[in-house]
Amino acid sequence: MVRAAAPALGLLLLRLLQLLSLPAARSGPPGDLLYISEYFSQSAQKLSFYGWYGNAKLFRFQVPEDTILLRWLLQASKGKGPECTTTEITIHFSYGAPPVINPLGTQFPSNATVRPSYNLTMTLSVTLQNSTFVNITTPAAGDWFIAAHLPQAAGKIEVKGFSTPCAYIFQPDMFVLRFVDVPVLQPDTPLQQTIASPARPLHVKIFIPEYTATMQFTLRSCVVNSTKACAIRVVLGSIMLPQSFQKTLSCKGTADCSLVLHSPPWEKWLQIMAENLGTPNASVSFEMIASFTACKPGSTNSFLNFYSSLNQNQSTPALGGGRNASTLGMLGNTTLPAVGAANNVSNPGTFCLQSQPVIREDLDIASVRFRVINGPSIPVHSEFLTLLLLNLNTGMDSGGTLVVNLLLNETSLSIGNASVFACMSAASPVLTLNTTRNCSTAFFQGYPLKVNASSTEATLIIPYPETDNWFLSLQLICPWGQGECNKAKAKVTISIYLTPCFDDCGTYGQCGLLRRHGYLYAGCSCKAGWGGWSCTDNTKAQSVGSQNLATLLLTLSNLMFLPAIAIALYHCYLVEASVYTYTMFFSTFYHACDQPGVAVMCIMDYDTLQYCDFLGSVVAIWVTILCMARVKKILKYVLFVLGTLLIAMSLQLDRRGIWNMMGPCLFALIIMIMAWVYHGVKRRHCYPTSWKRWVFYLIPGITLAFVAISVYAFMETNDNYYYTHSIWHILVASSVAFLLPPHDKHKKPWAWSQKLICRYQICKNDREELYVVT
Repeated sequence: MVRAAAPALGLLLLRLLQLLSLPAARSGPPGDLLYISEYFSQSAQKLSFYGWYGNAKLFRFQVPEDTILLRWLLQASKGKGPECTTTEITIHFSYGAPPVINPLGTQFPSNATVRPSYNLTMTLSVTLQNSTFVNITTPAAGDWFIAAHLPQAAGKIEVKGFSTPCAYIFQPDMFVLRFVDVPVLQPDTPLQQTIASPARPLHVKIFIPEYTATMQFTLRSCVVNSTKACAIRVVLGSIMLPQSFQKTLSCKGTADCSLVLHSPPWEKWLQIMAENLGTPNASVSFEMIASFTACKPGSTNSFLNFYSSLNQNQSTPALGGGRNASTLGMLGNTTLPAVGAANNVSNPGTFCLQSQPVIREDLDIASVRFRVINGPSIPVHSEFLTLLLLNLNTGMDSGGTLVVNLLLNETSLSIGNASVFACMSAASPVLTLNTTRNCSTAFFQGYPLKVNASSTEATLIIPYPETDNWFLSLQLICPWGQGECNKAKAKVTISIYLTPCFDDCGTYGQCGLLRRHGYLYAGCSCKAGWGGWSCTDNTKAQSVGSQNLATLLLTLSNLMFLPAIAIALYHCYLVEASVYTYTMFFSTFYHACDQPGVAVMCIMDYDTLQYCDFLGSVVAIWVTILCMARVKKILKYVLFVLGTLLIAMSLQLDRRGIWNMMGPCLFALIIMIMAWVYHGVKRRHCYPTSWKRWVFYLIPGITLAFVAISVYAFMETNDNYYYTHSIWHILVASSVAFLLPPHDKHKKPWAWSQKLICRYQICKNDREELYVVT
């Protein structure tokens, strides 16, 4: 694998097209292969700073069969504004499933097996654009994934519309070069081949049948120009990221050389590449041959019992549309015994594994349950393997988390010091647990499990399992050799399921379903300081006391509206007092419901509480400024209702936009300034006229309002939100209490309360604006 940077995007693109646009026709000596180049692209995406997996932009590509060269062109750009600083873009690559990444260095749940993804970084500094490319020779066919993201988020809460964030754009393009009509190596049939030039390696392929235990590859009769010995390197397998297990065979001289592959991938094409290591301009001839040894499966009656029950009760279907049974050819060439005990097996001397049929039950998106027929407890023997096939090759299963749980029945363990070894692997099963106890196949490193009398339960968690057929191999192993077991067996209860998020992200997390061009995958968004893949990392977690304190601060700080409500009632501003009461109520219960931890109380739907809180906040500012304008009552109430309706519509369109708050404020300020100018011109005096009103009420109120806006717009972060936002509540409510104008001079304080109990009312003509405001 090679990667390099290119200074100019256009020149690089032209160069790539020249390199990959090979003619789709044969050229050179007879026997040359036909090359075809293909190009795949996806739309550019705006990158985000990383806080959880949902911030990473995922790209999915399909690499065709017989591809010998895969080249990704990675292009990145940024905006031109001053807010666009130097930054790094991290790009992750993975085969078969989305890459499992951990940019924040948090912990994974216990029993989770994680292999670090292959990644590289691109820097955007002075230049607005940057590009690089990645070459992969002989890549594996199937799904390839790319995930890109910016560095860790700063945690500052940005007010939408108040500042313009920099746009960082990323786009990957994929070029592939593949063969047409690749020579096929048939089992036990020699294949004569010639390498005409060291610059052009030879490519062949062979199909691996099901139940293949080993494959022996042999290269023989190797000569250069029909005279002398040669030097050849043979590479078997394809490259898969983040880990690759290609096998290399170096052959020198005239002697035969061979390589044995244990558990090669079943029912797949195996790519073989041979290249000449000798002198240039020399023709190398050799002969290839491959042979297989099979691992025959035994028969079991469990599937026959299940099939028999279906025939006996056809009116009740046992398998719905969302279920299918996975068996390893038990109804194929195997002779079926009579239906009897579920755990009867064939003569162990004629086979090496016993397969257990498994039903796949689709529950939801990335949610599958695997059930063993006549399970969940199955027998595990010492003489042969017990094998389960798990079908995870639908293409939509790789976006979840695979969980495997083994529970040993201690009473069924006939030998106390024996252990049940298990191995989870993709593409092919591990067939040598009794000899090597190594959980690896020819091209895959499996995941081991072990249960015994001292540790009866084992759990395995695999985030984003590779798209393929998965196998669970189990066997009873004795510490002093298999002869000690003497046909012993044990029963193990197996629970296997695919879930979008492990443990539903726990108490302090939320499982989010993500989508990219029809591909669905899941990730955990953590809260209350918790982190990790499944929100199990409590390194920075808030204590329960801190969560209670945050809830109390954010809710009780709204009680600062009580002085404003009392002042509004004292001056007979009933509508304003009602708005402040509404704002205080919904702000209190919205923040009680919005808490990330366990101190949460929701009296109604969260979205309803949030909308009412935002509406009340903006309307409270609107009515306060209009009340300060001292316009006529009829006009004031018309503006109250009309402004509230427009604010409600605006919030429905964009709830978090800064202009939803700034727009009504500015419009109300314009009305207030116009009214004050009108009053000042009419009276030929500054309005309001009293210096005490300015010094003791207006200036403190305006100061509190500006400080509140500064805290809200510039100081709030995810870490200090609970006390900075509480300060915002206190400052805004206090500013309202200072800014409310006094009541009319001809009205008494609390005059509205007297009207509630008075049965008679003397009509009089209220002439407004004939008094002096003090």
